[in-house]
Amino acid sequence: MKILCFGDSNTYGYDPLSFFGGRYPASHRWVDQLTGKLACKAIHAGENGREIPRSAGELCAFDRMLDRHKPIDLLLIMLGTNDLLQGNGVNEVVSRMETFLRHIDLEREKILLIAPPPMQLGEWVPDKRLIEASIDLSREIKALAQRLDVRYADAGAWGVTLTFDGVHFTEEGHSAFADGLFHELNKGN
Repeated sequence: MKILCFGDSNTYGYDPLSFFGGRYPASHRWVDQLTGKLACKAIHAGENGREIPRSAGELCAFDRMLDRHKPIDLLLIMLGTNDLLQGNGVNEVVSRMETFLRHIDLEREKILLIAPPPMQLGEWVPDKRLIEASIDLSREIKALAQRLDVRYADAGAWGVTLTFDGVHFTEEGHSAFADGLFHELNKGN
């Protein structure tokens, strides 16, 4: 099985205690843990600060990356947190996600849309409105996945712990995410 993991800094494995965008060791990143659990090839396509692709250049870069890795069995997408942090409302974020999903040239059953865990109060999240928006985003992403007939998972149900900034996964959070995703992918097997 070949899985392409497309997301932001939490997919990248960003360590907020590092300088200059450093990462947790591979053994602590959920993508690498998932590789071990599923005995699959999981491709890191996480990028610090990534928002949902929407410009022609961003969409073209995504297409080139997807083509480079085809054939794939599953595309995991977990985005939206940075869009909210940049001041976009939930409706705007969901609209961006819908446009992006409709753009992707891949069978719908090969796409798993993952709602990020809700934010928590922290250095990057000083306002409860962001937390509420991140909770609302999960519900709206689920509705979008149903409308577009793509698979959906809610990382907020997996007990993912966040660091002092209220956004990034702890090392334990990466493990909880990998466990939750493993169980999600094995439902019905």
